[in-house]
Amino acid sequence: MTEHTAGSTTRTEVAAAERPGLGRTGVWTLVITALAGFMAALDNLVVTTALPSIREELGGGLSDLEWTVSAYTLSFAVLLMFGAALGDRFGRRRMFVIGLTLFTVGSAAAALSPGIGELIAARALQGVGAAVSMPLTLTLLTAAIPAAKRGMAFGIWAGVNGLAIATGPLVGGTLTENFSWQWIFWVNVPVGVVLVPLAALKLRESRGANPALDAVGTVLVSLGLFGVVLGLIRGNPDGWTSPLVLGALAGGVLLLVAFVRYEQRGAKHPMLPMRLFRNRTFTAVNASGLLMSLGMFGSIFLISQHLQTVGGYTPEEAGVRMLPWTGVGLIVAPLAGILADRLGGRPIVVLGLVLQGVGLALYAAINAGLGHYAYGPVVPAVVMCGVGMSMYFAPTAAMVMDSVRPEEQGIASGANNALREVGGALGVAVLAAVFSEQGGDGSAGTFVHAMGPALYVGAAVVLAAGACALLLPGRAARAGAVVDGAVVAEQPAAEQPATIERVGDAEDVGSVEEAVPAEAAQA
Repeated sequence: MTEHTAGSTTRTEVAAAERPGLGRTGVWTLVITALAGFMAALDNLVVTTALPSIREELGGGLSDLEWTVSAYTLSFAVLLMFGAALGDRFGRRRMFVIGLTLFTVGSAAAALSPGIGELIAARALQGVGAAVSMPLTLTLLTAAIPAAKRGMAFGIWAGVNGLAIATGPLVGGTLTENFSWQWIFWVNVPVGVVLVPLAALKLRESRGANPALDAVGTVLVSLGLFGVVLGLIRGNPDGWTSPLVLGALAGGVLLLVAFVRYEQRGAKHPMLPMRLFRNRTFTAVNASGLLMSLGMFGSIFLISQHLQTVGGYTPEEAGVRMLPWTGVGLIVAPLAGILADRLGGRPIVVLGLVLQGVGLALYAAINAGLGHYAYGPVVPAVVMCGVGMSMYFAPTAAMVMDSVRPEEQGIASGANNALREVGGALGVAVLAAVFSEQGGDGSAGTFVHAMGPALYVGAAVVLAAGACALLLPGRAARAGAVVDGAVVAEQPAAEQPATIERVGDAEDVGSVEEAVPAEAAQA
């Protein structure tokens, strides 16, 4: 057992931080978590392009088809914080392996589904598995990578995840057109079969310090997120004044308010300690993440439809034309992580958000001014959005992990992912509502006219995220103590009591040693 206090570190951590590379454990953890994150992010969007083929083979109405998408989104978003809490309680590696197993089983069940009802159930199981494993990817990666080397690792992780998000329609369209819709699920199975034993053998086990599970808080936040996300998903299809939507939104908000009050006053071992939000980094990162997801993912939804509806491209062809957006992430995201290690995360994040906002506004302005469809003129705007998005994820992943104590990193990752999922659902709902209000997709001209105001709203929200990111502390303010050249991660609040984290199976690092005296860790 290793005691982590403000201004202290372990000799093991110092030695690991001084090594030039990531180490075997670090490399294995990066590969496993990046691939697992890729699968989970890909399945958020991959099914959308296969819906006509699914309906032709399995039948079902429009509502059933919508639920093949919503079942995954809903179970994923709702259970993210619960999955993180389970990892802290029962072991992060153990729960990551269980989550991967559930996701792989759910993928096989989806591919084998004989009817639409079975497919919806399998998609929900996929979402549960992703919700358990996805928030733990960052926690496992943080534990395996020394603080001074996390930027590049988070950049690679973010680039791979960003590639999955933006290439979902391309992958889905390609597999459906050239093979069958079942293959959008079958591709996950061999990857999962390989990753599960690798994760069990190569990842280091760790737990949070709190042995108790906050049952009341878990129920409140899970039901609250369920209501909010369900209302946002069903708002446009069912109407924002329908009883289901109004009831779900109102009930969800009330439950989330009750969750906050309970965590503040009633929870003996709170699932999400509200004092974390007193940390400026934690609050600013989560606020900017919520707004960025709202503006950017709502805009991606409309742009992908624009390429197909107005441009006349197949889903596969539209996905190819999104590659200037997605492809740059594999190069830019690792570089952004490295620069964030050297310059601090704030300038990288702010610049990335500004580029995203300007890129979205430019895309809308170019299309409004053309008078006819043309792909070439919008390529600079697409690249600008891709570069900006790639600059965002790696630094913020590092900052949210560094803003809390090690034993709180699991729930911090879960909260950050949950807020971004809610932001994404809210973005699709809000921008689609603006789009519909301006005329919708009745014709190519109407589509372009309606898309402009919606993208301007998305751009404004992303720029608001940039304003939130300006509140992030600079590099000097966030710098922690240094021990023999190794940076000690920032602690969230000086008044917090010392806590204990349990770590095991340190394959590359060696046995856990006694803590360096606090006096030796002072800068």
